[in-house]
Amino acid sequence: MNIHEHQAKEILKEFNAPVSKGVVIFSISEIKDKIKNLKGDNFVLKAQIHAGGRGKAGGVKLIKNISELETEAKKMMGKTLITHQTGPDGKEVKRLYIEEASEILKELYLSCLVDRETSKIAFISSTEGGMDIEKVAKENPNMIITNKIDLKDEGPSEIDVKKIISIFNFNDKQKKAATKLIKSLYNIIVEKDASLIEINPLIISGSNELICLDAKMNFDDNAIFRRPEIFKLRDLNEEDPTEIEASKHDLAYIKLNGSIGCMVNGAGLAMATMDIIKLYGKEPANFLDVGGGASKEKVAAAFKLILSDKNVKGILINIFGGIMRCDVLAQGVVDAVKEINLSVPLVVRLAGTNFKEGKEILDKSKLKILSAADLNDAAKKIVEAIK
Repeated sequence: MNIHEHQAKEILKEFNAPVSKGVVIFSISEIKDKIKNLKGDNFVLKAQIHAGGRGKAGGVKLIKNISELETEAKKMMGKTLITHQTGPDGKEVKRLYIEEASEILKELYLSCLVDRETSKIAFISSTEGGMDIEKVAKENPNMIITNKIDLKDEGPSEIDVKKIISIFNFNDKQKKAATKLIKSLYNIIVEKDASLIEINPLIISGSNELICLDAKMNFDDNAIFRRPEIFKLRDLNEEDPTEIEASKHDLAYIKLNGSIGCMVNGAGLAMATMDIIKLYGKEPANFLDVGGGASKEKVAAAFKLILSDKNVKGILINIFGGIMRCDVLAQGVVDAVKEINLSVPLVVRLAGTNFKEGKEILDKSKLKILSAADLNDAAKKIVEAIK
C-alpha cells in the first residue's frame, strides 16, 4: 500500500526525523487559515499523487508570496498530471501540500527497504539526490552504495551507520543527525511494517542541517490488518477501481495494458502464463491470482473483473488443481459466462485435482469454450482465437 508524501512526513515526524513544516489542503479556501503557522513568504507547493516525476510534470512549484501561492494552487488543484509512473491517463490532483521553502546546499539520496532475498534490511545511499535513482544506478553505479543489516532489537549499530553514510562527506554534527535518521527509518520499517522508505532528496540545508525534503513510503499489504493506523491513510482515489473491487474478494489483481485476460491460481503459474502469452506475440491484460482455495463465488468475481476491462479481446484460464478443485472453478466459470453473456473467446486449461470432472462440467455447458491440453497449447489457441 502506498501513501502520500504529506502522510509519510507525518510518520517521519512521529519517529523524530527532520522534516520541513508543512500543511495539506483539500480545497483552495483552506490556504489562508492553514499557512498561518508556516514561517516566511517562500513556500513549496506540491501536488499529492502516488507517482514520482511530479516536478517535471508541473506538480512542484517554488512560491515567492501568498498571492502567487493562491494562483498556482488554483492551477494545480484538479489538474491531471502525467508522469513516467502514472501511465498515459495520468492522475488527477485532489490534494496539495504546502511547506516552508528550504535553502539547499546539497541533495542526497537515502532509502531503506526489506530485502526479501537475504531477509535483511537494506539501506541505499547516494550522493546523487533529486535524480531518478534507476538512471544513476545505470549510468553512475559507483555513486550508489548498498548496505544490508540483520534485523535486531537494538537496530543499526555504530558500524552499520558508518557504512551507510560513508559515501557522504558529513561533519560531526551531520553524522549525529544521520545516525538518528537511519535509526528512525529502521524503526518505521519494523514497527509499521513498511516495505520501502525513500528520502529523495535528503538535503543539507543552508544552515548545514539534514532535512527530508521528499518522502515516499510503501507498506506490506499482507500486514495491513495489524496496522489500522496505516490502513486509514489509504487513498482510494489513487488506486485502480478494478483493483479496489478485487481486494474486496481477496483477489490478487493488477491491471496491465494487453488484450488477453488471465485467470490463474498461484503467482508463479500466473507469471509463466503471462510470459508464454508474450512469447506468442500478444500482451496480457492483467495479473490475476485467484489463490489456492478459491470458492465458486470467488472465481465468478474474478471472471467479472477480467471482463470489466474493455481492452480484453480473449481470456485464458490456466488452473492447476491442488487445494483448488478444477470442478469448483469450472462451475464458477460456467455461471459467470451465462450471467455476463460472454462475447470474447475463452480458452481453459485444467490440470490436477478433479480436472476430469471440471472438463465434463465445461463440455456439458454447451458454451463456446476452447479446451487446451497444456499451457503451450492454451497460449497458442487464445492468440489464434483473437486474431
